[in-house]
Amino acid sequence: MATAFDVPAEKLIPKLAEELKKVETIAPPEWAAFVKTGRHREKSPVSNDWWHVRTAAVLRKIYVEGPVGTTHLAAMFGGKADRGSKPNRAVRGSRSISRVTVQQLEKSQLVQKQKDGGRVVTAKARKLIDGMSTQILKEMAAQNPELAKYL
Repeated sequence: MATAFDVPAEKLIPKLAEELKKVETIAPPEWAAFVKTGRHREKSPVSNDWWHVRTAAVLRKIYVEGPVGTTHLAAMFGGKADRGSKPNRAVRGSRSISRVTVQQLEKSQLVQKQKDGGRVVTAKARKLIDGMSTQILKEMAAQNPELAKYL
C-alpha cells in the first residue's frame, strides 16, 4: 500500500480536498472570504474552495511531519514578507487559519492531540490518505509501467 511519502503532494492534496468537502465538520468560517493567508500576502485567495485545499494540505503536513503544533504549521505555510527597501524576511502564515483547520480536523476525528504536545493523524485519517495515495500511484503506474513495482 502506498503512503503520502510515495506520491507527489500536488496530486494528493486536490484529491484529498475533494474528499474533505464531503465531511460536514470541515467548512470555511464566515471570515474566510475576506482574510489573507499571512502577512506575506497582498490579497486574499481567489479560489472558492481554498479552505478545503488548505485543510487537505494541513492534514498531509501533519501526516508527514509527525507531532506538529499550530505555530509550526503556520511557519510551514509562511513566506517572505516585502519590507520595502529593507531585505525581505521570512514570516509565519496565519496562525488563526492553522488553528481553526486543526480544530476542524479534530472534530472530524482525523487528527488527535498528542500527550506531549502537537497533533498526529488518527487511524481513520491514515486509512484515507493511504487509500488516496494508492489510487494515485495506480493512475501513475498506468502511464509509467516502471512505477508498478511500488504497488
